Amino acid sequence: MDDKKIIELFMARNEEAIRETEKKYGGLCRSIAGNILALREDVEECVSDVMLSLWNAIPPDRPEDLKAYVARAIRNRAHDISREANAWKRGGRVRIVGDELLSMLDDGSDLAADYEAKRAGEIISRVLDTVNKDDRRMFILRYWLGLNIDQIALHMRSGESRVKVSLHRTRKKIAEELGKEGITV
Repeated sequence: MDDKKIIELFMARNEEAIRETEKKYGGLCRSIAGNILALREDVEECVSDVMLSLWNAIPPDRPEDLKAYVARAIRNRAHDISREANAWKRGGRVRIVGDELLSMLDDGSDLAADYEAKRAGEIISRVLDTVNKDDRRMFILRYWLGLNIDQIALHMRSGESRVKVSLHRTRKKIAEELGKEGITV
């Protein structure tokens, strides 16, 4: 079923929307969550949570790109579950891939910090528009989908050292642009 029909099912409050979303994007969800979470049970909980959140969010939301909407929801929920697990384990080895990138920015939870984070996102997008297609793809595979260096190398049919160098250079460009805009790195 295509995305427009699935969204129409959500808008009509037809429970078939959940089944069709799971059928179409369940594998993608498990892949993204599995790259962030260590336990299979956490991955399944994450997928279940996201399906419920989609039901609660659509409507009123009407996503233009259902795949991106689902991917963002699963990624955010997986990071939430990971942080919760880390808080409970107090130093346990729970992998949060985004921390490597987010550590470039100051931590803050007030309105000014939210504004700065939004500006940082815009700057990151602008920098990614200037790098070549392969470097952009590697960056997205690492920091959006949470793939490991070896997984990216396989996906890109490239060596791990090339992936590491590409990610390093892209992070450096981003840090420079953030610095120019006065965002603390």
